[in-house]
Amino acid sequence: MTVTYVIDGSRISGLDGFWDAVGEAVNGPGGYFGRGLDAFADCLGGGFGTPDDGSFVIEWHDHARSARALGHEETARRLAGLLPRVHPTNRARVERELAEARAGRGPTLFDQLVDIIRERTGPGTLRLM
Repeated sequence: MTVTYVIDGSRISGLDGFWDAVGEAVNGPGGYFGRGLDAFADCLGGGFGTPDDGSFVIEWHDHARSARALGHEETARRLAGLLPRVHPTNRARVERELAEARAGRGPTLFDQLVDIIRERTGPGTLRLM
């Protein structure tokens, strides 16, 4: 049987709100499902609330609102927060990504999250509604 997890995009006002929404969708109120892009990708692999066999669907309701909330401004905020902690070998890349986000160009957090879901779960798992 396929399990459906519903992300309520109307409640997402930034990345922290996304982590809360996906945690609750998968694991109930107060649920945890990672709080970083790598952790999120790992959690999608199963064993952290999702079925190990991958038999689940993610319905992202009001995804257009989420896309705006997780757009370039939020992407730049995240990158600016990472910059002081990033390994010196990655600093130039993060600085370029930050400049692009501040200019309203390049992939957004929404784009990255959608890519992670599609890459980790396969076709048909994500329904943007």
